[in-house]
Amino acid sequence: MPRPRSAARTVKHPDLSEVSLQQVMEALADPVRRAVVSQLASNGTDMSCGTFETPVSVSTLTHHFNTLREAGVIRQYYVGTTKMNALRADEIERRFPGLLSAVVAAAGTETRAGAA
Repeated sequence: MPRPRSAARTVKHPDLSEVSLQQVMEALADPVRRAVVSQLASNGTDMSCGTFETPVSVSTLTHHFNTLREAGVIRQYYVGTTKMNALRADEIERRFPGLLSAVVAAAGTETRAGAA
């Protein structure tokens, strides 16, 4: 008997019109999540979950990805078995003008100050 085909793996994302400023701000309040957003912004391309530089375990990082996704900050999708992450920069900019660029700039300033 042939093996049944499995459905493509999908990830649910909120419509940004349903996301509040409070949700986005709470998601961006955590330094690990700001680091994820900054890495996506500076990289300029989508990144797989395993390529981020963070000081937390894989399971904790998964929690942070979920929080960012549920707040509408990132979009996740599968390429084969690899989960990819994309920053929803254009959508966030339309919904909350200037917010993401200000957060990324501030996170960069914090990082440089910490390295000094």
